[in-house]
Amino acid sequence: MTAPPLLRVEIDGRPADAESLLYPATTAYGHFTAMQVRGGATRGLALHLERLRAATWELWERELDGERVRGLVRHALGDTDADASVRVYVHCPEDEPTVMVTVRGPQDMAARPQALQSVAYRRPAAHLKHLGGFGQNYYGQRARAAGFDDVLLVEDDGRVLEGGITNVGFLDSAGVVWPDGPSLAGITMQLVEARLAEAGIASRRGRVMLDGLGAYRAAFVTNSQGLAPVRRIDDTVLPVDEKLMARLGEVYAGVPWDRL
Repeated sequence: MTAPPLLRVEIDGRPADAESLLYPATTAYGHFTAMQVRGGATRGLALHLERLRAATWELWERELDGERVRGLVRHALGDTDADASVRVYVHCPEDEPTVMVTVRGPQDMAARPQALQSVAYRRPAAHLKHLGGFGQNYYGQRARAAGFDDVLLVEDDGRVLEGGITNVGFLDSAGVVWPDGPSLAGITMQLVEARLAEAGIASRRGRVMLDGLGAYRAAFVTNSQGLAPVRRIDDTVLPVDEKLMARLGEVYAGVPWDRL
């Protein structure tokens, strides 16, 4: 999916210019979060803020105030409640973290079933949503050139980890299985996972192997743009479980929106 053009970029509440963009443009050390904003609200705001706080401390041992971040996002969105895709980037060029907010038009994941190409690659510091995703972009580009929608990252031994820019879940006879290897705990995945039991769907973390995918009844991916079924991984065709996807869609639709 091609991202909509940038509408606004602010750094610490001020419009970005050549000088303020110099550091972000020349470093790959930092982290970010991505959210969809609808009518001035987003899902999982507390999770986004905690992600940014924890990563800032881990990378630089500096505190990042969530209310400050919230205010900077509101400022970048402007006075309107227009729908948007927002990213919050954190860098630390000197002693204190700087916050860059980018605003684009809204994006939603295409509901059509996805085809994924497996690649032996584990993101460094996989628990962080960090900058410098060359590996994901490189393999993702090659996968799309080969007719796939994205990649599925696996260990050298075939242990499934995550999608290139998604989390992935699998359905077996007991319920939903989330791969338990090193990966990013995506916000959408966390929001859905926390509500599955209440929706009557069992959920667990477990080892998922590439050579055993044919045993699963279905698969799906999640990211900040939503959810989509998976129809194929490499040469393994997976049934699209319309009932499961409808139920997952209901679960996600029931997540409350948090005012920014």
